[in-house]
Amino acid sequence: MAESARKSTPSIPFPADLGDLFDSFPSILPWGRSAVAAHPIRVEEHFEPDAFVLRAELPGVDPAHDVEVSVSGDVLTLRAERTEEKKEKHHSEFRYGSFSRTLRLPPDAKAAEITASYDAGILTVHVPLSRAAEKAARTIEVTTGKGA
Repeated sequence: MAESARKSTPSIPFPADLGDLFDSFPSILPWGRSAVAAHPIRVEEHFEPDAFVLRAELPGVDPAHDVEVSVSGDVLTLRAERTEEKKEKHHSEFRYGSFSRTLRLPPDAKAAEITASYDAGILTVHVPLSRAAEKAARTIEVTTGKGA
């Protein structure tokens, strides 16, 4: 009985971030990465007093040729493509191909004034917000059910 307790099972690496576990599926499938749809672009976003700022991870791309930022109405779309170098590799976990991400902009976004910059593998999209959309705080009177 003690002998069966000593049997070891193959270890499977378990990433700290569960999302990384699912990200690894394409590389372990027998038919390879190409069978899986385009990879999403990872983003973080925050608000500044007069802007919405979106930062996207896009390492290893040439922003002049491989990155497109577009807006249609209140929808912002990021697209990028990373081309695999034609070198013999023993092992690679890099992602190649098309990447895209679509996000809804805040209702007070000034779409015509959006700017984007790229530095050290990070695309930063700056979306100015309209001050006209700022609403003054006010108290709403609550009425009773009579006559309502």
